Amino acid sequence: MGEVSTIGLDIAKSVFQVHGVDVEGAVVIRKRVSRAKVLEFFSTLPSSVVGIEACPSAHHWSRQLQALGHTVRLNATELCEGLSEAQQERCK
Repeated sequence: MGEVSTIGLDIAKSVFQVHGVDVEGAVVIRKRVSRAKVLEFFSTLPSSVVGIEACPSAHHWSRQLQALGHTVRLNATELCEGLSEAQQERCK
């Protein structure tokens, strides 16, 4: 297993899901992180690309993660698979 290069962050009300892969696509991180510990957790990781579904709070987290040296990509709700219609409506 290599070093994490790309991270998917699913933001929610109190617990966030983190899924990280290395350059070969092998899963390196799969973890639940509480809202209070997100910045602490990301400060321990090397700079990487972080993908977040675009919704109002995503912009806040994007700025916070960029301050830690990560590159953040906000993805449109339509491009994120696996969401229920109610979840997609909440982020519009």
